[in-house]
Amino acid sequence: MKSTHLAILARIAIFLLLFSCKSMTKTQKGAVIGTAGGAAVGAVIGKAAGNTAMGAIVGAAVGGVTGTIIGKKMDKQAEEMKKQVPGAKVERVGEGIEIEFNDKVLFGFDRSDLTSASTRSLNELINILKKYPDTDIEVQGHTDNKGTESYNQGLSEKRAATVAGYLKANGIAQLRLTTKGFGLSSPKYTNDTEEGRSQNRRVEFLITANEKMKADAKKEAGQ
Repeated sequence: MKSTHLAILARIAIFLLLFSCKSMTKTQKGAVIGTAGGAAVGAVIGKAAGNTAMGAIVGAAVGGVTGTIIGKKMDKQAEEMKKQVPGAKVERVGEGIEIEFNDKVLFGFDRSDLTSASTRSLNELINILKKYPDTDIEVQGHTDNKGTESYNQGLSEKRAATVAGYLKANGIAQLRLTTKGFGLSSPKYTNDTEEGRSQNRRVEFLITANEKMKADAKKEAGQ
């Protein structure tokens, strides 16, 4: 048990070192972040960083030369998303992409049905996701801390399911999609101001390599 804890701490230390090194590019970090990989370790890192999306991406990392190749493919996708998806905050993390929409873009207050205006942003995202089919997509729902824990958990799950359902209805394969609701448990911003609470009422997309992309990247790396 002690050795397991030490291994986790060592991997977290590696992760924190990587992300504190400003001279490294996202792709370079992705090349070595596999040393901190594994779903359990990723979850711990995500919790420590207050970013569940980051933790999930770390957990899915391959690392090494294969990770570098995957990172370059993600660089290209992320640049397209930044240019073509209105209302989205797009960030490259390790070997994946994190996309964030707050509720002002997708939903009315305290609602889980999409607004008519939100479909434009989602349609642009769908167009890019179709161009790059060798990725998995996790949709995460989050809320602020207003209301009960159980209510917010249900709302976050409904919002994630609504968004994933829209993607599926518009041509994204069900096999690529998973959903998770975190309720009020994982705020990324302060809940002490209205602006911060509005940012915490968010849906995040985690774009990571699927098994085909990993296999192709491994073959390209000569492994």
